[in-house]
Amino acid sequence: MSLKERVYSLLIVSASGNFYTAAAELLPSSQYQPIHTAASVSEAKRYLASRDFDFVIVNSPLPDESGTRFAIDCCRSQTTIVLLLSRSDIYAEVHDEVAEHGVFTLPKPTNKTLLLQALNWMASARERLRKMEQKTSSIEERMEEIRIVNRAKCLLISELKMTEPQAHHYIEKTAMDNCIPKKEAAKNIIKLYASIS
Repeated sequence: MSLKERVYSLLIVSASGNFYTAAAELLPSSQYQPIHTAASVSEAKRYLASRDFDFVIVNSPLPDESGTRFAIDCCRSQTTIVLLLSRSDIYAEVHDEVAEHGVFTLPKPTNKTLLLQALNWMASARERLRKMEQKTSSIEERMEEIRIVNRAKCLLISELKMTEPQAHHYIEKTAMDNCIPKKEAAKNIIKLYASIS
């Protein structure tokens, strides 16, 4: 699936209604939905407490804080990509503060081309995170399977006095004979022998 076919959820945090209107005109609804807006950090935090967003755009300053701490905090989520727009006179200082946390930055005023380019960078970064999430999930599933199979082996060794290779072979054979995954065969063994112990 190409990046143009992906759909991204977006939270725009800006005290300026004009910014939201201008940004909304740039963002095709076929690629960005839902789009939520918040006029302050506290309102944005309420949104983030109830759901995750692919992108958060922060137009600083905000009424309750500058927005830099909020942008950094948003990047602690493993799934959110953040763009912080900062006044050009303090842009270098803000960029230095937030860049190491993974926050994208743009000086303002900015133009349509630069904002669209930043959204493309954000999409690339989000897809990279998505792939890392899938790898992590796969590794976690594999580790869980190993833990369950090892527990089943321990039960077979203690209850049926099998050796480790015999227990391993028994689990694999049970899985093959019953056309089920090894993890499921191990769970069945755990249910059977854990209730006996």
